[in-house]
Amino acid sequence: MSTTVFRNGSLFDGRRYVGPCGAVVVADGRIVSVVAERDLDGLDTLDGRGVHVDLAGGLLAPGFVDAHVHAVQGGLERIRCDLSEVHGRDGYLAAIAAYAAANPDLPWILGGGWAMSAFPGGTPTAADLDTVVPDRPVFLPNRDHHGAWVNTRALEVAGITADTPDPPHGRFERDAAGHPTGTLHEGALHAVVRHAPDTDPEDYYQGLLAGQAYLHSLGVTGWQDAIVGDYAGMDDPGPTYLRAARSGDLTAHVVGALWWNRDLGEEQVAALVARRAAYSHGRFRATSVKFMQDGVAENGTAAMTTPYLDRCGHPTDNSGHSFVDPEALRTYVGRLDAEGFQVHVHGIGDRGVREALDAFSGLDKLDRRDLRHHIAHLQVVHPEDVRRFAELGVAANMQALWACLDEQMVDLTLPFLGEERATWQYPFGDLHRAGARLVAGSDWPVSTPNPLEAIHVAVNRWAHGEDGRAGSEPFLPEQAISLETAFAAYTSGSAWVNHRDDAGTVEPGQVADLVVLDRDPFAGPPSEIGATRVVSTWIDGVPVYEAETGPRDGIRAQAG
Repeated sequence: MSTTVFRNGSLFDGRRYVGPCGAVVVADGRIVSVVAERDLDGLDTLDGRGVHVDLAGGLLAPGFVDAHVHAVQGGLERIRCDLSEVHGRDGYLAAIAAYAAANPDLPWILGGGWAMSAFPGGTPTAADLDTVVPDRPVFLPNRDHHGAWVNTRALEVAGITADTPDPPHGRFERDAAGHPTGTLHEGALHAVVRHAPDTDPEDYYQGLLAGQAYLHSLGVTGWQDAIVGDYAGMDDPGPTYLRAARSGDLTAHVVGALWWNRDLGEEQVAALVARRAAYSHGRFRATSVKFMQDGVAENGTAAMTTPYLDRCGHPTDNSGHSFVDPEALRTYVGRLDAEGFQVHVHGIGDRGVREALDAFSGLDKLDRRDLRHHIAHLQVVHPEDVRRFAELGVAANMQALWACLDEQMVDLTLPFLGEERATWQYPFGDLHRAGARLVAGSDWPVSTPNPLEAIHVAVNRWAHGEDGRAGSEPFLPEQAISLETAFAAYTSGSAWVNHRDDAGTVEPGQVADLVVLDRDPFAGPPSEIGATRVVSTWIDGVPVYEAETGPRDGIRAQAG
């Protein structure tokens, strides 16, 4: 029997902070016992065999589970022109120029990850891109993947001119004369990216492996991929996951949310049922369906109950978009529920969130199965709808990292929401107090998949590294949640939403999906939560990640 003993640290068990713990014993991939310090003498029989992990005063916790992420897309961007760690217009242009120079044979420059806040109005120009790549098409989605930056050559290849009408569910940013200027919004992305070369299946596979390795390095042991289907120039990642599951390369436990094509209707349900059966294998289960009910606030496409304001504070004629007719959404959700699918809805604006809740309210409570439906993002939630999450049994899927006064919030969101509506943003505290079940995710590559940075914001309502800087005051601090609540959302909560009832907690009989942290964030100041680093990540009792320094010294094999 393969045995591992974790000692000399503290424990968060998935629901509560235990504090200093004698030891956690793992055998054959499952947790055998959690031993209090006073009972450590009973571990003497383990000396001389197995593996002993010295936590060195750090924290042992269940592995993090990301309830809303795009791992193949994120990994693919990491191996292409990755702008996610670059800052500012000049930094982006330098990185793009360097990538193009290093890859002279690529017919298109692809990648992404730029921040809207780096450009006036959130809209970069083709003219800027032309200065570094004039001869090849460039297509670079921004971090939220609701927009893209293209150069003039890309517009030419796509045949887009001043006479080209905006597509359904999207628009081209234009100058005063109507000429497209290089920023694409929502459905307009497809008008360009459909001309790009097909991505080779091997590239998708390497993207998945790169994404998985990165997530493991951050303590993530499982996730829900929020778009398993064709979207924004990405092919359906389902076959990639299936290949990895069959080969054994998929070490994480993953749920795939099959993409609901909003251009089709109820007739697609049969195909979703067939894809669920075809894709589900081993550690990958395609058991959820994803609706994108609205867009994002920064470009005015998130669905609001009242119109956006203009820069002078006056109401406009725009209240965003409901991408799926609300009445049709009720029908679709009911049909999918009857087929045994979990439903996962993107809801950013208060109208989008309300429409999703209304759809779930139509389900028969007396005959409802334990499908664990959830709504993700929850940027603006009308106060009248907060209590409905608990009443309907719908989980609140937080992307907590966004609940701070970053440049995007200050420049591209607050001016267009107005004072009252701005206070309805990311109401995690109210949701928790009202009894909602909280789960957590990152939406990577929209933002970093580091759970500890997100947990930092959930507790402090400001981003780690921003303390003391202008604009770093807590954002709606009354909506903060406790560290214990935030950790629970990212461990047992997200494991629950993925139907991993044998994971997400540290207790006898549970799967040993674990993370070792370099410190105990519960014992330090809240301002330092985001400084916590992952030492090692374990799945089924096997290490899938070890930091270059620390864990290799702290994990010592013993003869047995």
